[in-house]
Amino acid sequence: MEVKVWDYLVEYAQEKEEVLSAVQDVFESGWLILGNKVKEFETVYARYCETKYGIGVANGTDAIFLALKALGIGAGDEVITVSNTAIPTVSAIVSTGATPVFVDILEDTYLMDTSKIEQVISSRTKCILPVHLFGQCVDMDKVNEIAKKNNLFVLEDCAQSHGALYRGKKAGSLSDISTTSFYPTKILGTYGDGGMVNTSNEEIERKMRRLRFYGAEKTYYAIEHGYNSRLDELHAAILLKKIVHLDEYINRRRQIATKYDKMLKDTNLILPKEAEYGRHAYYIYVVRHPNRDYIMGELKKMNIHLNISYPWPIHTMTGYANLGYKEGDLPVTEKAATEIFSLPMYPSLTDDQQNHVIEKLIELCI
Repeated sequence: MEVKVWDYLVEYAQEKEEVLSAVQDVFESGWLILGNKVKEFETVYARYCETKYGIGVANGTDAIFLALKALGIGAGDEVITVSNTAIPTVSAIVSTGATPVFVDILEDTYLMDTSKIEQVISSRTKCILPVHLFGQCVDMDKVNEIAKKNNLFVLEDCAQSHGALYRGKKAGSLSDISTTSFYPTKILGTYGDGGMVNTSNEEIERKMRRLRFYGAEKTYYAIEHGYNSRLDELHAAILLKKIVHLDEYINRRRQIATKYDKMLKDTNLILPKEAEYGRHAYYIYVVRHPNRDYIMGELKKMNIHLNISYPWPIHTMTGYANLGYKEGDLPVTEKAATEIFSLPMYPSLTDDQQNHVIEKLIELCI
């Protein structure tokens, strides 16, 4: 039995009629860019996230970059974030001209260790960028308390946390501005690239709409320097169909996670911890073991394919060597990167497939 770490084909087969109907509607509408489907999805997704505004952009990386620009962040500024994240979080900061400043993570949740934030605040710090990693939220009360005390912006990276809750509130509604990605693997993913910026601040919203459209509010006239980054009608139409199922996706992911928790609790794997303050949406189910590479290798021989998110902390990459970090600077992050790996986690994963994965893991990890 082959088990992939992620697969969209079964889900697509189940939703094919809806998806193709949405695509056909766009093709027959006569409007392909920034039309009614984008406007409708922006409204629907903002409502889901409990924010006033949503601004669709081309991808999640652009979302972070443009959100930072909308906050006025650029050359000479510093943005506090984590090294245990996808490259785009950091590449977007660097692309503004700002400098990412890393703090370590918590050993049990792999989320930003908020107790480390104040130690790295400087006169150049302008923003804290917590990453709601793997499907659950950073401790945002602490982040916002520090930000308020030091007059800093907060930008939530929600690319992995659609539908996650923090003290009953949705990820993305807990800060000045938030961003997400609709990359195909995401909890809410389209069949290509797409991103969104959310805010309840009207001034930020207006600036974001200009920045994504050449700095213009009307065609052919730029009020300020801007960019070209737009969620297109096709993906907005598909996402409008898929968002109806978003809570179903999350419930199924949580069901799969609960079964992993129950069946693997007596192994020597370290299982994910759900923070007491929130609801984990389980974008991925991350386990930990010192013999990770051996376990993954043995499972691959059995046609069970797993993944590592992420094997190399960003501060150790040659592409960011100029930031001046060295191995040992973020010990919890670095140790975790050598041991964590992700089990198959997607709504169309069957019970038989999950049972097969569990059976083989038990054989290897007891």
